[in-house]
Amino acid sequence: MEGQCVNMSFSDKTPTAAEGGSPKKSKKKLKKEDAWRPEGPRDPFVMLDSLPEKKQQEIQRALHLFSPGPSLPRTLQQAESHAYRFWDTQPVPRLGDKTAAHGPIAEGEVSVREEPYSLPQGFSWDTPDLSSPTVLNELRALLNENYRGEDDNTIRRDFSPEYLQWALQPPNWQAHWHCGVRVDTNNKLVGFIAAVPADVCAYETQQRMAQVKLLCVHKKLRLKRMTPVLIRELTRRVSRQGVRQAVYAAGVVLPTPLSSCRYWHRPLNPRKLMEVNYPGLRQNMNLQRALKFNRLPAVTKTKGLRPMTERDVAGTHSLLQTNGSKFQLRPVWSPQEVEHWLLPREGVIDTYVVEGDGGALTDVVSFYSVSSRVLNHPVHADLRAAHLLHMASSATDLADLMEDTVVLAKSKGFDVFSALDVMDNRSFLDKLKFSVSDSSLHYYLYNWMCPSMSPDKVGLVLPN
Repeated sequence: MEGQCVNMSFSDKTPTAAEGGSPKKSKKKLKKEDAWRPEGPRDPFVMLDSLPEKKQQEIQRALHLFSPGPSLPRTLQQAESHAYRFWDTQPVPRLGDKTAAHGPIAEGEVSVREEPYSLPQGFSWDTPDLSSPTVLNELRALLNENYRGEDDNTIRRDFSPEYLQWALQPPNWQAHWHCGVRVDTNNKLVGFIAAVPADVCAYETQQRMAQVKLLCVHKKLRLKRMTPVLIRELTRRVSRQGVRQAVYAAGVVLPTPLSSCRYWHRPLNPRKLMEVNYPGLRQNMNLQRALKFNRLPAVTKTKGLRPMTERDVAGTHSLLQTNGSKFQLRPVWSPQEVEHWLLPREGVIDTYVVEGDGGALTDVVSFYSVSSRVLNHPVHADLRAAHLLHMASSATDLADLMEDTVVLAKSKGFDVFSALDVMDNRSFLDKLKFSVSDSSLHYYLYNWMCPSMSPDKVGLVLPN
C-alpha cells in the first residue's frame, strides 16, 4: 500500500481517454510535451520537493496511515521482540537484565581510536561552529525540517538560535562534541549529534558524564544507517577527553531504560489546542466545557514570588542542592551552571523564586520554552509550550507554587504547560488538571550499571 501511494502521486503515465486524457494526441505533440523530461528514472525526492507544501503534507500523512510504524519500539512489550543490532555491541545493560551492582560496564582503560569513523561515500565529518550565525542557521534548518514532530506531521519543532546556544553551550562546553555530517558536493549539513559535559549523581556515585542532545539525521538519509555512525563518532570524541559515561533520554525503548516516565499536559489556550488537534487533550469535552474546566486565576497568590535575577544564583544553588539530595538520579550543578541554565532568557527559560520576609529564598521553579510550527492551518501558524524544568520548595505548598507557575506561563502567551511525572510532580499533576498523554520518555545511562528507579526518584530533566 505504501508503494501504491507514492506511485499514484508521481505517475509519469500519459492519461488515457478513460482517465480524462485525449486519445487523439499526435506522437509529435507528445514528444514536444516530454522534451523537458531528463533521460532515465525521475528522482522521487526532487518530485516531492517540487510539489506545493500542502500537497507534500497530504502525501506524508497518507504514508503515515499505511506505514507499519516506527522502526524502534515505543513500549517494553514491543522491545522484547526487537533485534538491536547496534545497541547489542555497546556497553549498555541488556533488556530484561536486573542488577543490584553499581559501576562501569566496560571495565578498565579501553583504547580509543584516533581516526574518525568512516562515513558513506560522498559525506564528511564536520564540527559546526555555533559562533557563526550562518552555521547556526544551517543547524536550525536541519533540526526544524527533520527533528521529530508529531506523528500526523501537522506540528513541527521550531528551534531558535537563542535556544540552541542555551542548550549546547553551557559552562565548559566542548566545541568538538558538536558532531555534524555534510554532503561533499554542496556542503549541506545533513546530520548532527551533540553532547555537553555534566556532573551527574546516580545513586551515591557522582561523576562527569556526557549529556547527549539533539540527534538528527535528514529524513532522506535515514535508510543509510547514519545514526549508529553518528553515535559512534560522538562516543569516540567524548572518550578522547577521558569521559566514558553518558546520560540521555529518548521517546523510544532502547537497551535498557533506567527509568520510564510519562508526559502530562495542562491546556492554557484550550480553543487553540482544539483547533490544531493538539495530541493529549481530553477527548470527552466540547469547547465550552474545556474553557470552563481549564479556567485559571487571573493573578498569582504566593507572597514574594518574582523573576530570578543574578543576585539569586547563590540562594537558588543552595535550594537545588538541598532538594536534589532525595533523588537517585540528579544533576550536580556549580553556581555558574545554575546561572546558565536558570537565569531568565527571553523566549528560552523562565525562572521564578520566592523571597521570604527575611530576604532568604525559600522556593524556586523554572520552565523552558518549546516552540513549534503548525503546518497548513488556516488560522494558527505556531504553538508555544512551557516545559517544567526544576522545582524546589521549602516553604510553599508544591501545588500552590505550581498553580502560580501555570498562571504566569499563560500570562506570557504559552498555549500549553507540559511536565514529566518525575521528582515530586505527581503530587500536583491531577490536582491542577494536567492530563496524562500516551507519550513516554525513557532515561538511559551509557557504560554504567545500576538498579532501575521509579520516575519519582528521577531529579533530572534534559531539555532537547
